[in-house]
Amino acid sequence: MAIDDLLDEHEQGERVRSWLRSNALVLLVGVALGIAAIYGWRWWGERRVQQDQQAHAAYEAAIKQAEAGADNAGAALKGQQGTYATLAALRVAKAQVDAGKNEDAIATLRGIQADPALAAVVQQRLAQLLAATGKPDEALKLLDGHADGAALELRGDALAVAGKRDQARDEYAKALAALDVASPARRRVELKLQDAGGRVPDPAEPI
Repeated sequence: MAIDDLLDEHEQGERVRSWLRSNALVLLVGVALGIAAIYGWRWWGERRVQQDQQAHAAYEAAIKQAEAGADNAGAALKGQQGTYATLAALRVAKAQVDAGKNEDAIATLRGIQADPALAAVVQQRLAQLLAATGKPDEALKLLDGHADGAALELRGDALAVAGKRDQARDEYAKALAALDVASPARRRVELKLQDAGGRVPDPAEPI
């Protein structure tokens, strides 16, 4: 190997060592952040698994209590978080409604810390129960700001319970306009609109 080549390699080696000395802190910080990210991800995953396991155990306990006719069986789910816990609360609430315990179902839905992706579903189910149990004002407050077809229909239901037939008719009309022509809920809303004294428009004409 020629002397020039050796000198080039030595010079390159010195440049690399110099660069490492200048950037050692940055490299160490990068490695530390990488390790922290790996362990953080693992911790988050383990925490989610633990939350789901806790929610599952709480759900099993709540269902057994509900089937046994216990009052406020959903208390076992109170404070639980995550998607599984939210779905569990919805199932328990349905079992309570089927058993004729609407107030217990309301307590179950109010006690859960709903997953953000399912929060609207929980709110709408809760609003439906509130209206059905003679609390239309609470239902309307819960639905305030919601403009999808399901929320508008529920607003109409709450207003109908409150004896505000004209306002209920307007909400049903809005709900109908927000629904797709092929929506399974469309026929139900049409019937409610007619019961409130409204006219079901032709799909081709604006509402």
